[in-house]
Amino acid sequence: MIKLIIYALKRFAWFKRLNAKVTYELLAKRVPAAEWQFMNYGYVPNPNEKPIEVPEDPSIQKYPLQMYHYLALKTDLGGKKVLEVGSGRGGGAKHVASALKPASYIGMDLAQNAVDLANKLHHVPNLKFIQGSAEEIPLPDNSVDVVLNVESCHAYGSVEKFINEVKRVLKPNGTFALVDFRDADKMYVLRQQLKNSGLTWIEEEDISSNVVRAIEAEDEVKKARIKKLFPPKWQKLFGEFAGVVGSTFHTKMKNGVKVYHRFVLKKPA
Repeated sequence: MIKLIIYALKRFAWFKRLNAKVTYELLAKRVPAAEWQFMNYGYVPNPNEKPIEVPEDPSIQKYPLQMYHYLALKTDLGGKKVLEVGSGRGGGAKHVASALKPASYIGMDLAQNAVDLANKLHHVPNLKFIQGSAEEIPLPDNSVDVVLNVESCHAYGSVEKFINEVKRVLKPNGTFALVDFRDADKMYVLRQQLKNSGLTWIEEEDISSNVVRAIEAEDEVKKARIKKLFPPKWQKLFGEFAGVVGSTFHTKMKNGVKVYHRFVLKKPA
């Protein structure tokens, strides 16, 4: 009964906003573990994407890091002002700010506890984290060169408001790059929202198989992390949330019920 009520409430924008804020506030406050810095499902690069050197250290979370790296490579970040909307625990922001040399990188998240944790964990000169809503970005018009959004907008109350805010804060010729998942029969909604935004369409890629391979490659390490960070009574629930092999998310991705796409757009000059 509770699951049915929650499913029904997710149709309402106010509930989606509340659910996202409460969930990520609690996770950041209750599980402030330094070795858990990413919250996306991970990515295995395509053969035409240049491999990156990442030490074989389970604490690095190689596959989620790669999700950020290959999305950020869709544009040149060198010397640019970058905004990430939905920066979570900040691991992706730290990697991109360090490895790809933007002039500045702002990680913004709705959850204040996540912002506080990210500022505590990550110390890079060109990086800072702020609290803010994707639907009311607290930055001036035409103020950033690049907006990144990683596996986040599915949880927003209004994706249209978010995209309009991205368009507002981007400078002319600025780039918007995002990755996210949807039910296979609903991805067209996100596609149309982006195409109707007034931003110039650059590309769309179906990276579902890349994500499935990442989930399966990271499974042993992810399950060990869950066992370490969560008491036994919460491990199954968080395994579902984290998308371990055999979880509902993994199964739906594997069966094509859910899909995961990567998009790149530009603001007209």
